[in-house]
Order: sequence, then structure tokens, then C-alpha cells
Amino acid sequence: MNPEEYQAPQPTEESLVQKEEQSLTSDQQENSSVEPVAEAAAQNSTLDTEVKDEPTSDSPLINAEATSLKDESKQEFSADDIALQEQEATLTLESQVNLEDDQLKVVQRIAELQQQEQALKQEIASLQAQMQQTQKAMGKLVQEALAGLEQRKQALQLSIEQLERRQERIRNEMRTTFAGASQDLAIRVQGFKDYLTGSLQDLAVAAEQLQLVPKTKPEPEKSIVKEVQPAEIELGTPQFAQQQFQDTTKQIRRLIDQYRNKPDYYGPPWQLRRTFEPVHAERVSDWFFNQGGRGALRTMGSRLQNILISSAVISILHKLYGDRLRTLVLANTPERLGEWRRGLQDCLGIGRPDFGPDRGVTLFETPEALAQKADRLQKSKLLPLIIIDDSEEQISLALLQFPLWLAFAPDPKMMRSYDDDF
Repeated sequence: MNPEEYQAPQPTEESLVQKEEQSLTSDQQENSSVEPVAEAAAQNSTLDTEVKDEPTSDSPLINAEATSLKDESKQEFSADDIALQEQEATLTLESQVNLEDDQLKVVQRIAELQQQEQALKQEIASLQAQMQQTQKAMGKLVQEALAGLEQRKQALQLSIEQLERRQERIRNEMRTTFAGASQDLAIRVQGFKDYLTGSLQDLAVAAEQLQLVPKTKPEPEKSIVKEVQPAEIELGTPQFAQQQFQDTTKQIRRLIDQYRNKPDYYGPPWQLRRTFEPVHAERVSDWFFNQGGRGALRTMGSRLQNILISSAVISILHKLYGDRLRTLVLANTPERLGEWRRGLQDCLGIGRPDFGPDRGVTLFETPEALAQKADRLQKSKLLPLIIIDDSEEQISLALLQFPLWLAFAPDPKMMRSYDDDF
């Protein structure tokens, strides 16, 4: 055996081992997919080391076989290395292409995110501006609302003060009204007392004048009494329908026309201040000229309308006779008398001081008391006007003896309940 031929392949084996180790290390660094090849190379290297470790005293046949096996393994490893390198190249190219695509996608995503960031920043700025404007507008609204609430508060305070003053005034009026009612009652009692005193005095005078013993010349005295009585009746009884009172008739017609055509809503007291329709003027004319100031008129269906007609009559008579006129109203309940009082105040412009026993208007619930008052007024040379409400079903005969009386007769067709008015 030639020792040169045996020793010649040793350097090639070492180089192959180094190449294999380099290829294995490079494969392990680049890609983990070449691990099987590295394992095969490792096995081959172990085989080579084992072959190297064997003693050199073996037969040359074994060495020749080993060398042939090594050559074949070198060829096989070289082809595998080429395939692995090609695979590695393709993998690296694909990975580079994928990386480039990923980089492009990342760049595009970054650009999109930057655009979104700018849009969000602009939107945030616009929202901040809108929020500032909204805050300013809300501040203005709050200020305006506060100003409005302050004005309402002031208005409510003023209204509360007005209501408090009104409450105090109503309380004072209630006190004065109660006191006035008490005073009115005291005046009535005093008037009745005066009436009784006067009646007793008249009775005493009449008793003194009784002739228990007949006088020698009674006829002249009787003739004197007969002559005096007609004179008194002639002075105290007004006449509206006779020819000798044409001036009074003209004045009455002129006043009726004035109330109907030229109403004065702000005239002096005791003058009619309400609208006077032709139907009212017809009733007043009928009472003056056809009934002579003594008669009944059919009711107008409403107490207020009856009060309007009575107010016109009172106003005309007050123009003719002045303070001599005394109006006496008869109604059977205090509620109706209160309605008469309010209606006369409204139509004639008079006040509470004008109502009372010795005033312009007196209210009565019973015909007896009214007749007594009218009798005293006649004796005092005053002119009583008696007004009878339509709620009176019967008229007392004691009232028909006076010169002026106006009664409202209920209408049977209407069948009205007088209690419905209150």
C-alpha cells in the first residue's frame, strides 16, 4: 500500500469538516428549517471522527472503502448544500419581498394614522371652539334668565305688596262696615224711638184738644179745618198729568230724552249714569204721564233692569224736588235690599252715606215700617217715593195712600223664582 495515497485525503476531510461546520452554523443562524441537514452532517462528522480514531494499522481495503464512502458523501453533501442554498435564497427573497410589502403597508398605515390624527386634531379644535361658543351662549342665556327671574321677583313682590295693602283695606272696610251696620241699627232704633215719642206727644196733644163739653160755636172751627186741609194736600201732592203742569211735563220729557240719547256716565250724583234704552224710557213715561206717579209697572224680568227704571224715576224727581225727595225701597229679604243698594249706587253715582233713615234712600223689609216712615216724612214737609220690589206678592193698602209709589208687578208668563237671583 502506498502511504502517500493514504495520507493524501486527510487535508480534504478536515476542510470538509470545516465547511460542514460553517454551513451548519450559517444554516442555524439564518433559518431553523435546515436542522435535519445539520444533523446528517453531524452524523457524518462523527463517522469521520470515528474513522479517524481507528488505528492506522487496518487493512488498506478498509481505508479504500472509507475513502470511497467519503467521496460519495462529499458529492451528496455538495448537492444537498446547493439545494439548501437555493432554498435559502428563495426563502430570503420571499422574506425580503414580504418585508418590503409589510414595510409599504406599515408606511401606508402610518400615513393613514397621521391623516386621522390631523383630522382628529382639527375636529378637537372645532369642538373646542364650539364648546367655547356654547359656553358663551349658555352664559348669556343664564344671565338673561336671571334678569327675567329678577324682574318676575320684583313684579311678584309688588303684587304681594298690593295684595297685602288690599287685604288690609278689606279688613278695615269689614271693620267699618260692621261698625256702620251697628250705627245704622242704632239710628233705626233711635228713629223708632223718636217716632214713638212723637206719636205719644201727638196723642197727648190730640187728647188735650178733645172737646168733652161742646162749644157754643163749633161750626166756624170746622169750616176753618176744612179750608186748611185742602191747601196742605194741594201743596204736598205732585201732579204730572194735568194741564196746569205743562212746564213740569216738558222738563220730564227733556230729561228722558237726555238719558236716552246723551247718557252721561260721569255725571254728578243723583243723575242717571247708565245706558237708557227706548223700552226703559217707555216705562218711565207711562208711569209719569199715564199713571200720574202712582201705579205698578210690569217687571222687566231682571231686578237690575227694574233698578235702572227706578233710578231714572229717582233722578228725574231729584231734578224737580231736590233734597225734599226721600226714596223708600221695600223688599222682603236683606239680600234683595243689598242688591237694590248696590244697583242704586251704580246707576246714580251715590255712596253709602246716602243710605240711612234720615238720608236720601232708606231700605225696608216690612211695609208697616215703611208706611210709618213715609207718614213722618210727609209731616216733615218732605216728599216720599215708595218703590216696591217685584218679589212682594201683595201690596199693603197703607202704602197706596201716599202720593208717589212705584210697584213692579211679577210677570205670570215668566214664572221666575226670585230665590234664583241670589
